[in-house]
Amino acid sequence: MRKGICIALTFAILFTLLIPQFTIFAAPTHNYAEALQKAIYFYECQQAGPLPEWNRVEWRGDATMNDYIKGGWYDAGDHVKFNLPMSYTASMLGWALYEYGSGIEASGQKIHLERNLKFALDYLAACDLGDKVVYQIGDGNADHKWWGPAEVIELEMERPYYTCKASCVTGQMAAALAIGSIVLKDSSYLAHAKSLFSLADKTKSDSDYTKAKGFYDSWSGFYDELAWAAVWLYIATNDKTYLDKAESYVPNFGREDQSTIMKYRWGHCWDDVHYGAMLLLAKLTDKQEYHDFVKMHLDWWTVGYNGQKIDYTSGGLAWMYQWGSLRHSTTTAFLASVYADSIKDSTLKTRYSDFAKQQIDYALGSNPNKRSYVVGFGNNPPEHPHHRTAHGSWSDQDINPANHRHILYGALVGGPQSASDSSYEDTVKNYQCNEVATDYNAGFVGILCKMVSRYGGTTLSNFPAKETREDEFYVEACVNQEGSNYTEIKALLNNHSGWPARVIKDFSYNYYIDISEVIEAGYSAKDLTVKKGYDEFSDTKVSELINYSGNIYYVKVSYPDGSVIAPIGQEQNNGEIQFRISAPEGTSFWDSSNDFSREGLVKQDVKKTKNIPVYDGNELIYGTEPEGGPSISPSPSSPVGMKGDLNDDGKINSTDYALLKRLILGIVEASDLPNGSVVADLNSDGRINSTDYALMKRYILGTITEF
Repeated sequence: MRKGICIALTFAILFTLLIPQFTIFAAPTHNYAEALQKAIYFYECQQAGPLPEWNRVEWRGDATMNDYIKGGWYDAGDHVKFNLPMSYTASMLGWALYEYGSGIEASGQKIHLERNLKFALDYLAACDLGDKVVYQIGDGNADHKWWGPAEVIELEMERPYYTCKASCVTGQMAAALAIGSIVLKDSSYLAHAKSLFSLADKTKSDSDYTKAKGFYDSWSGFYDELAWAAVWLYIATNDKTYLDKAESYVPNFGREDQSTIMKYRWGHCWDDVHYGAMLLLAKLTDKQEYHDFVKMHLDWWTVGYNGQKIDYTSGGLAWMYQWGSLRHSTTTAFLASVYADSIKDSTLKTRYSDFAKQQIDYALGSNPNKRSYVVGFGNNPPEHPHHRTAHGSWSDQDINPANHRHILYGALVGGPQSASDSSYEDTVKNYQCNEVATDYNAGFVGILCKMVSRYGGTTLSNFPAKETREDEFYVEACVNQEGSNYTEIKALLNNHSGWPARVIKDFSYNYYIDISEVIEAGYSAKDLTVKKGYDEFSDTKVSELINYSGNIYYVKVSYPDGSVIAPIGQEQNNGEIQFRISAPEGTSFWDSSNDFSREGLVKQDVKKTKNIPVYDGNELIYGTEPEGGPSISPSPSSPVGMKGDLNDDGKINSTDYALLKRLILGIVEASDLPNGSVVADLNSDGRINSTDYALMKRYILGTITEF
């Protein structure tokens, strides 16, 4: 009997060891791994400054490069960098890695979560100025008045920076960096965390935290952030001084109205982190008072406590607040899971685990509306999140274009209107329902890490899919006037760029004509004149006629500084000019019907035309040139196939840099390049990877002169 039991146990142990880490324990309701994959990707959409080579978002580019400190995350659908919610978000992503990092490794998402966390922590560390911190970059009021992509905001406004030593933000930054030192094993983060905590503890005031007012006020005060930071510093250092500090702050936490009971009827969020701090104290000390608080808080969210309970929608969503109701429910779901995993009481474990799964499933699509509340995931997901860069407007209007140009994969939107009215409006203007933010996704990522650790799932192998691009640069034109010896053209050069939004410094287009009738009449191109009329920007250059091939000539209209035409407003996204091409007075042989660029144009009504091609320098970026053009031989200094010259234009510049990034990310293939992979393998090691990307960057910056 014993022998049989022993054999059975042996087989059971062997079988357990053979089960891969990424095990499915029960039937999942949704594909949690795909949801996690996309939820992490959202943070790459939010990156500011120079983008890392691993950024996968094809419609994002380097942005706000003149910020006092580069990097970090834009807060939400805007472009301000608020350090209080940013550091809270980083602390939550770090906590998710701390609790469930090993459980998501098999899904392939741990590396992506680590990279995105490090990106934010590097910025927060750079904001540590010793005796104060940079806590905000960008003016919230000015920023929120403009609706455009991050890459071109600096053409619209300046971005001031603000410093303080307020305990709320320095404490929250200390917590994030302390967690980062643990999960990313970076001692420099720990040094910053200690220094920032010391500053926060010494200051014990939020008096100079002023510029975020109306956006991210510190309603809860600073003791919650001090405790939060101290707990994580204790975990990072095992120095009991920090644990003692954390416990000393507890009596200062907020109380329920007209009572001595610690505030329990709210949720862990960017403003109030005492809920998480108390949960960690319960785990670390096992003191009953801390356990009692956590259970009181989680019971209020689940079965009710002392006759009081959070509101629930008819579909089962724990609905706390009109702003980001799904943010609050999924964050509490994460806390409930962490606590359930740490206790032995089977009743409570089941209660809190079931609650957590119910809330995340609601967000992913298990709700009466039968829709996902995560952009780009599940059934009938949101298509109009309140997000400027994803919308991709070129005219400073949230109604233009009518639909978003980009998919903001993984963004958790605010959610239903109220507990009593669970209706939802998928419009960009409804920022109550459709707001997205870094802190919205923070606890959401955490609970998804738990779900993936338990249930597994399958990530998408081709994620993100390439987007279908619209024409970004083009000319609209019409015949303004026409007579027996002239044609006058009205033309508008458009910059509606969005992959990413950008400025073309050397911006121009060509208007082609056929002067065969001029030659037949005994005249030549020298007898024709080109005259500029109305010019919206006054310094636009209009050339004399330039020979293209045979009797085909063209006028080049160029903008010496193309930044005057940028996707930042109704007037700025295009530039109008009028020019006239004339034969001598008194002649009547002029005939524009054979002109290449005149084809399809009508009088007074501008229309888009491919026959007026657009250029970035010498590179054709839109339209068609006439057939039979001159063959251009490469110059001796720019041989075909030159390493680094990916687009084969004889130059190595930012265009090649962007192409190399797309090649590494798989957005383009080597076969798409004029000279294949040989020009992209800069160190000639037979591979195209981040090493080549770094070499390209150094070459463009001038730190190296050859590959």
